[in-house]
Amino acid sequence: MNSLQGRRILVTGAGSGIGRAAARLFRDRGADLILAGRHLDTLRDTLPDAVHVVLDHSDDAAVAAYARDCPELDGMFLNAGGLVLGSVASTPSADFDAAIAVNLRGPWLMAHHLGGRVKDGGSVVLVGSNIGLRAIPDSAAYSVAKAGVHMLAKVLALEWAPRRIRCNAIAPGPIRTAMVDARLAASADPEGNLAALSAVNPLMRLGTEAEVAALAAHLLGGESGWTTGAVIPLDGGADAVF
Repeated sequence: MNSLQGRRILVTGAGSGIGRAAARLFRDRGADLILAGRHLDTLRDTLPDAVHVVLDHSDDAAVAAYARDCPELDGMFLNAGGLVLGSVASTPSADFDAAIAVNLRGPWLMAHHLGGRVKDGGSVVLVGSNIGLRAIPDSAAYSVAKAGVHMLAKVLALEWAPRRIRCNAIAPGPIRTAMVDARLAASADPEGNLAALSAVNPLMRLGTEAEVAALAAHLLGGESGWTTGAVIPLDGGADAVF
């Protein structure tokens, strides 16, 4: 399947996890990749033959500077983010600011500075979270930031519609990443904690990086040409029933 053949796609957070899996799938489907992230070595590990850009997507000046040299794009997969735990009462203001910066300010700045580099008829996919759709305990700042990502996708779908640029958001539930595996391994009861995490959806399992990547590839390709402004839960049915 070469649904992305010849399309130049920029991927943020491409050095690990969902971003790495997505970049490799996009490459397999024919895309030309620009990989952005904080660490050059991990970007090279993802795809040695891609274009690599060391970039903090929450740094206004850095993103603006990159935009001046960025080639035209057919799409962007704005995936970079980070989990911040805590309630409203327990989260320090600095942690709240950090959560907003990495999860919402980053994709906002990428859209603000690089939207003009996306070709007419292109596609942009943001990564939100299913806990930006429904509240759970001890993830307040992260949930609020990801809810903002979902609205950003809708606003961009409206603003970019005259140029036929589509924008959608994926709202994943818990995904089996290396980071999740490390946290489970370090816990007092890895098997029990995995079972509890899996039980938050009717399919009783965690999602995979490949499943998020596949949906992103669909949204970046021409098959989804009438899909824009959507926030799509990818969470084993959790948002539908819980």
